[in-house]
Amino acid sequence: MLTQLTVANFAIVKFLELDFAPGMTTITGETGAGKSIAIDALSLCLGGRGEAGMVRPGAERAEISARFDVAAIPAALQWLRSNALDDEEECILRRSISGEGRSRAWINGNPVPLSQLKALGETLISIHGQHAHHGMLHSDTQLALLDQYAGHFNLLKQCQDAYQNWKSLDLQLKQLKEQQEQRQARAQLLEYQVQELDEFALQPGEFEAIEVEHRRLANCGTLLEQSQRALYLLSEGDEVSVQALLQQAISQVDALAGEDPALADITNMLHEGLIQVQESSSELERYRDRLEMDPERFNELENRLSRAMTLARKHMVSAHELAQHHQQLADELADLAGSDEQIEQLSEALDAAREQLAERALKLNKSRQRYARELDKLVTDNLKALAMPHARFQISVEHRADALSPTGADRVQFLVTTNPGQPLQPIAKSASGGELSRIGLAIQVITAKKVATPTLIFDEVDVGISGPTAAVVGRMLRQLGQSTQVFCVTHLPQVAGNGHNHMFVAKQSQGKSTETRMTPLLGEARLQELARLLGGDTITDNTLANARELLVSDTD
Repeated sequence: MLTQLTVANFAIVKFLELDFAPGMTTITGETGAGKSIAIDALSLCLGGRGEAGMVRPGAERAEISARFDVAAIPAALQWLRSNALDDEEECILRRSISGEGRSRAWINGNPVPLSQLKALGETLISIHGQHAHHGMLHSDTQLALLDQYAGHFNLLKQCQDAYQNWKSLDLQLKQLKEQQEQRQARAQLLEYQVQELDEFALQPGEFEAIEVEHRRLANCGTLLEQSQRALYLLSEGDEVSVQALLQQAISQVDALAGEDPALADITNMLHEGLIQVQESSSELERYRDRLEMDPERFNELENRLSRAMTLARKHMVSAHELAQHHQQLADELADLAGSDEQIEQLSEALDAAREQLAERALKLNKSRQRYARELDKLVTDNLKALAMPHARFQISVEHRADALSPTGADRVQFLVTTNPGQPLQPIAKSASGGELSRIGLAIQVITAKKVATPTLIFDEVDVGISGPTAAVVGRMLRQLGQSTQVFCVTHLPQVAGNGHNHMFVAKQSQGKSTETRMTPLLGEARLQELARLLGGDTITDNTLANARELLVSDTD
């Protein structure tokens, strides 16, 4: 519940500090006095758009703060706690607009962005403007009003989630399909390349081995000649060889070792050297014997090397990297084949998501059908009370399974007939301006009873209504005020007289300065204001008597 509003330097308000009570509070005043200025300030405090022109001329900034008792508002309490902004059972919103148009906002003394101010404000106050019934002509607004009355917000959330999931999958599938042509072209190229490399089948490390063998075969003659010459020098020479010379050296040193034991180590080393030479000769001999001129094998290696290098140039890699590149292309081709499976899986998931959305939309439709029938009767009864005795109101809920949206698959249309024998028609075609305002008021009052928002503001929603009908509107709003805090800006004495509380707005000019003030009216002052609303500036005993009749006491 709104308990206090403080406004400083806002438009033509210099300073206002207002305390509010439960029940229905009516706000009246002369034309142009600024009856809606407190509501405008409150809207700003709830996150509305702010601009430099809202600051009172000559002031540095406009300041608005609103104090709420949130003890009985679970939604607000939960929001405050989840955002770590709670302060026991009280909530203070504050908004500041500088002369340059810069805006700042606070919740319980904590600086916050406007988005948070708006989110919290939606749990605290609902404002119904004087032109709200014009918006009711649109199908989207009619759907929102029915959903607001039905209160099936869980069904709506489920439908919105299902729609978002469906659209997300649909977007993914479209993106994959858009890439399908590119993937197919790439896959065709890869198939050719991989097939070509598969046929060549170069194994990892094979190119290096081929290079070694090819070089050996290419130099086979030189290798045979040089290895034979080395063997001749080592051991096969008829006259002189390393082996023969070592043996002579060993014989001479052995003969001297008998004379000097110090030569024994040298003898051992020479023996070891002879063994190394003999083993080297044996290995070199075996190497020479294995060497064989093989022109056929050489040609085979020559062709494979040439093919490997040609393929490497074609793929713009080195021949040493060709086997690895082959594997990378094969892996990419396998991944592209897997993407086709992904499209198939995504298509199945998309069908399942659409089916889920359709099921939830159907549940939402059944709920709307139920509450539409309930609302039909309530609005029709209220219209009769509002001097439309022959009126009949009906909500058409058309389910269109092929028109799925975040709000389901229904097209909602408000139909009305105001005269006997006339068929039901859309309200935009069949209702006059006055009838439309009464229909809008009836729906707003009825739906307001179902809203969890604890404070409702009606800004001149009774435009176009007068006489006995105005008295009915006043009683409706008063009844609503029994369970909800209601503010009503009005120019009708029949409505003002039904308020539990009464605020009067006046504009005062002093020199070049103009200021709007709002004061509570009690007793005789309230009676005088009702009489002014009835008779204008001239107040007679008759208008006072009529005003006294309109004034509903708190016991009524």
